Amino acid sequence: MNTVTPPERAATVRARVPVTLDRAAGRTAELVTFHDLPDAQEHLACVLPHAPHTVPLVRLHSECLTGDVFGSARCDCGPQLDEALAAMADQGGVLLYLRQEGRGIGLFNKLDTYVLQDQDIDTFAANRIIGRGEDERDYLAAAAMLRTLGLTRIRLLTNNPDKVTQLRDLGIRVDAVLPTSVHLTEHNARYLAAKADSGHTLTLLEEASA
Repeated sequence: MNTVTPPERAATVRARVPVTLDRAAGRTAELVTFHDLPDAQEHLACVLPHAPHTVPLVRLHSECLTGDVFGSARCDCGPQLDEALAAMADQGGVLLYLRQEGRGIGLFNKLDTYVLQDQDIDTFAANRIIGRGEDERDYLAAAAMLRTLGLTRIRLLTNNPDKVTQLRDLGIRVDAVLPTSVHLTEHNARYLAAKADSGHTLTLLEEASA
């Protein structure tokens, strides 16, 4: 688990751009960019209006070019992105698209670990073998984005308890944790099993494939 401390300087909104999203049932969302995020990365917030006086649904989604764009079956990232946008099309919410490819190790390094995974090495061990951490992500920028958007109380769509812990440590009140579905295929079964072994709330994988 990563330990993070709040930055001294608050982030601010750089731009708000309305975009119609096919993956959110044709609803128009605001894409929001920021100045002064603590890691200086180009993270993005996708905001779909939610009902006033309700606690918004939030998803922290780490960028996955292979899964989100190309539809790789080796992970569950693309289906999780679609699931989150579908939920927000129905009830509104905020999806933070975080530039943390491969659990923070980058695209090329992630593809290097795929070579090791083809030798029956799990995704976390593969990260260690190439000299990187099992999970190098922190959610300091995510907390700054939420705070800049005026969101300090949320419902979080995740199976990853580290996201919950880090956000709470950073002053974001997580009222509810809503698990994503188990997007199990023959190609990602070992990957999901490794995530479950690492503490993600992915249970009864056998039932999901029934």
